[in-house]
Order: sequence, then structure tokens, then C-alpha cells
Amino acid sequence: MSETPPTPIPPNGRPFLTILGRGSYTEAKRIAGILRKETVGGALLVAAAVVAIIWANSPASESYFALRDVEFGYEPWHLKLSLGAWAADGLLAIFFFLVGLELKREFVAGDLRQLNKSIVPITAAVGGVAIPALIYAAVNLGSPDTLRGWAIPTATDIAFAVAVLAIIGSHLPSALRIFLLTLAVVDDLLAITIIAVFYTSELNPVPLMFALLPLGLYAFLAQKFRRFFGLHAMAAWAILLPLGMITWALVHASGIHATVAGVLLGFAVPVIRSQASGGPDAGPGLAEIFEHRFRPISAGVAVPIFAFFSAGVAVGGWEGLGSALTDPVAVGIITALVLGKPIGILGTTWLLTKTTKARLDDSFKWIDVFGVALLAGIGFTVSLLVAELSFGHGTEADDHAKVGILAASLLAAILATIVLRTRNVQYRQAEEEETIDSDHDGIPDVYEQEDAAGRQS
Repeated sequence: MSETPPTPIPPNGRPFLTILGRGSYTEAKRIAGILRKETVGGALLVAAAVVAIIWANSPASESYFALRDVEFGYEPWHLKLSLGAWAADGLLAIFFFLVGLELKREFVAGDLRQLNKSIVPITAAVGGVAIPALIYAAVNLGSPDTLRGWAIPTATDIAFAVAVLAIIGSHLPSALRIFLLTLAVVDDLLAITIIAVFYTSELNPVPLMFALLPLGLYAFLAQKFRRFFGLHAMAAWAILLPLGMITWALVHASGIHATVAGVLLGFAVPVIRSQASGGPDAGPGLAEIFEHRFRPISAGVAVPIFAFFSAGVAVGGWEGLGSALTDPVAVGIITALVLGKPIGILGTTWLLTKTTKARLDDSFKWIDVFGVALLAGIGFTVSLLVAELSFGHGTEADDHAKVGILAASLLAAILATIVLRTRNVQYRQAEEEETIDSDHDGIPDVYEQEDAAGRQS
């Protein structure tokens, strides 16, 4: 492979901001670990959705919907919910708790704490949210009832997209995978904000005020984890877990979607160990412990169960499928995810290179960004949740929205596979060069060379 030409320097002597650079080796290793876990979760997610769709359209479909609608819980606390609602409001809060942990880690200790590295995925995520929302709104402009689903196509499903990327892109550069993951993380932050602001129909301030008490105590004890609990993790679990559950119940009772409580609890967990508690060398911090414990529960249990209860929609044969796919709700979702996502992500990233000193890394092509942008059109978990919040569980509009989400996600996955599969072959040799470690210090030479270049600049 020919040697990469040196990066040009602008006339003012300041280096260009490189888009899709490799980033730090530590961050690349951490992201690779997350991707491996999310790949398994994505496979389980797809399997659960397929089982739900088959069951919901089989002769035994009534048993599926009867199971989904079974209610249990305590009514005075607004907790008498169906199994489907428990999955959406309860189990999915675990997923959003991990999203909160990941967001905080990225902006406190990850590469996104540096503005020159965070500006690109943040800008791309904003474009990938705004353009699909505008496209959906344009398709449904004449119908106020369906227009309220404008936020459905704004979210990217991390687990689903990463699973597809792992299957089709085993040799794609780590920078592309990091870009997709960080893009999806910021995307989730925007989706959480949208849910909290636009999908809170009736706010009850009393339980919301009471929720601040267990949340504040949870945050205080989490920050003082070592001081109060030492190495006794079980003692921390025995106190922090009930506080988290109480916070979740009170937020749920307030009218704000309970998944927001998961994000707030994730934000409350410290990412960096303070010197008073031993510093980074004193063992794993609480965020790392929680992520290690909760990610398998989220990827292996919570999200697949949510997908199982949310993806099941009775299509009604080919005629029903045709009716659903021609509904403005489904048309808007499919158009927004398959076209809007890549236009928003690729367009804002390209615009950034034309209006600032940013430029695409010499080792990448714009077709790579396009492929990742197509993959971001896989909207599943959060899209299904927003569809239920927009139209109500089990309504015709909700069913048509689910058909649109499933069809768009499948189409986006196929198109991304066509683009990225061909690129995967071309990157096989580049991947071999990235693993060369001539001084045997455990860090590939390419990362050391880029670190040295960064220090010189």
C-alpha cells in the first residue's frame, strides 16, 4: 500500500481539524470492547423482533397480544402497567442508564471532551436528527394527527446498527466504527431531550420534586462510593439500587417518561476517580463497575424483551402490508430514515469541511462516510418507543409506524451493506498495517506516530 501523503498545513500555520481520525489508542480499545458486546445484543434484538412479528401474524396471534397486555403492579403509584408498558418504561430505563453512563464518559474522559474531536459527531448527529424530522413533517404536513410523530425517525439504534456493521465490516477502520458509535450516542442524547420536552403530556410537579431527594442522595453516595462502602460492592448495591428504583418510580408518576430517570441516574455516577479516593490506579471506578454489570442485562435481556413486545404488529396479509406502507406515517418514516439520515449526516459533515478548517482524513473517502450515514438510518429501539408515545400503544397509526420503522431499518441495512461491503475488502490491507507494533510496547505504531505529530503541532 502506498505511503499516505503528509497532511497539508493552511497558510496561517495551524493544522486542519481531521475528520474521522483514529483518536487515542485507549479510546479505540474501549470502543472496540463496547462494539463486541453491542454486537451480541444486536443479534438478540433482531431475533426477538423476528419472533414477535411471526407470532403476531400467526394463527396464535391472540395469545401474543394477550401476553403483551397482561397488567400487574400497584395502582396508587401509577405502576399498574401491562407487560409491554413495563418493558418500555421499566426495562428500557436500564438501556438509557447505560446511555447516560456512556454520554458522561465520552464528554468527561473520552475523546469527545476535546472540542476538535467532538464537534464533528455532534454536528453530524444534529443534521441526522433535524433533516429526518423535517422530511417526516413535510410528508405529513396536512395531517395534524400524524404530524406529532415527527420525532420517530430521528434516532439511530446503536445495537442494531453495530450488529450489522460487525457482520459486513470486519476490516473497516476503527475510526469508522467509533464515528458511528459516538454519532449514535449523541443522537440518543438528542432523542432523550426530545422525549423529555415534547412527550410529557401532563406534568405532576409533586412527585417530580420528591424524585430530587432520592436522586440527590444517590448522586452523593455514588460520588463517595469508596469512602462509604470501601470495597464492599454488595453494600453499595443494597443502597444505591433501591434509591435508583424510587427515583424511577417518582419520575414515572410525574408524567415525564421514566427512561429519562435512567439517564439522570447514569449522569450521577462518577466517571473519573478522585485523588482522595485513590485516583485512577486504585482500581475500577463506580461507572466502570456499573457498566460491567448492567451492559449484559441491557443487551441480553432488557432491550430484546422491549423489542419483543414492541415489534409485534399484525400486518393483515399482503393487503394490510400494502395499506400500512402507503400510509403517510410509514412513508414519512421510511423516507426520513433511508434518505434523511444520510443526507443530514453526510451533508453536515461535508458542509463542515467547506466552512471551517476541517478536512476528511487522507486515509478515508466520502463513500465511507456515506456508508456509515446509511447505517445510521437503522432506527429501532428508540423509534419504536417514540412511536408509542406519539400515537398510543396499539393504535392503527402506531402499527403503521412500526411497519415503517421495520421496513426502513431493513432497507437501510441492505443499502449500507452494499456500500460498506465493497469498502471492507479494500481496507483489509490497511487493517494489517494498523496492528504493526515494531517496538513491542503494546501500542500500534500508527497511534504513536499520530500522537507524536499531534504534540509537534
